[in-house]
Amino acid sequence: MASEWPASGEDSLIARHFKPLATDPGAFALDDDAAVLKAEGHDIVVTTDAIVEGVHFLPDDPPDTVARKALRVNLSDLAAKGAVPAGFVLTLALRAVDESWLQAFARGLGQDAKLYGCPLLGGDTVSTPGPLMVSVTAFGRVAEGRMVHRRGASPGDRIFVTGMIGDAALGLDILKGGPVAAALAGDAAAGSMLVARYRVPEPRNALASAVCDFASAAMDVSDGLAGDLTKLCMASGVSAEVVAARLPKSAAATHLLARGAASVEALISGGDDYEILCTVPEDRCAAFVVAAEKTGVAVSVIGTIVAGPGTARFLDAQGREIALERRSYSHF
Repeated sequence: MASEWPASGEDSLIARHFKPLATDPGAFALDDDAAVLKAEGHDIVVTTDAIVEGVHFLPDDPPDTVARKALRVNLSDLAAKGAVPAGFVLTLALRAVDESWLQAFARGLGQDAKLYGCPLLGGDTVSTPGPLMVSVTAFGRVAEGRMVHRRGASPGDRIFVTGMIGDAALGLDILKGGPVAAALAGDAAAGSMLVARYRVPEPRNALASAVCDFASAAMDVSDGLAGDLTKLCMASGVSAEVVAARLPKSAAATHLLARGAASVEALISGGDDYEILCTVPEDRCAAFVVAAEKTGVAVSVIGTIVAGPGTARFLDAQGREIALERRSYSHF
């Protein structure tokens, strides 16, 4: 009688926690070495981001929020390219197998995969002596030749951002016990909101179609608005002027600015916003705003693209440039 090889520890881990997430037929229930993703007449947009313990999330962050952030930062990239999510692959580097941690991680990942229509297609699990790391490569579909690039902005285009800018950086300051934590010591609700914005970003995938239809250039805000807008300007060969007073800010951020517990520089250079930054020609702005309203995603005009060598200037209420010591988060 033939005997069966026992499943390896890695195979068992995958079967317990991740096979239920592989709902796309092209994933083959994670029983093969690769998956098939059908283009269905579209271009396939590919993006990848890794999040590392101690860099992108803290060691005591809830595991479901770690999973959601890992997937959502990639969904944010797809949204800014005008693409609809199609699926993702996951690489998970673990120091040890903690069943309760993995159960919560897989639960959060599965809920978001279903919410955003982005099923698991495959991946890898490995052991590491270093910090925990989660890497996601996400795939999206967009009509052929319609992906929105960083390049494409022209003088006269209006600069839009979605949502609120700076909340995530303030939330991280709270988790690290910084001045924001002290300033909001008596306002638990505001503090919780800011922490949630850091731990679990809100990718603006509902706006992807409008970005595809109306934007001349776009990217997501991951490393800080000031730095990311500069990247867009450099790719497009233009410059930008932003009126700081027009930056969309939460009530908590506005309060902290008024008290001097936070600065404009902290809001626009801190990173982890995962909002969409896009430029729209003036004659398309009204239609873009109407399309955004239909999705329920808030958009704000913050400035204008101007001719220039690829810089972004942030202006105060008197029209003077705000001097910035840094423009974005950088790993190196």
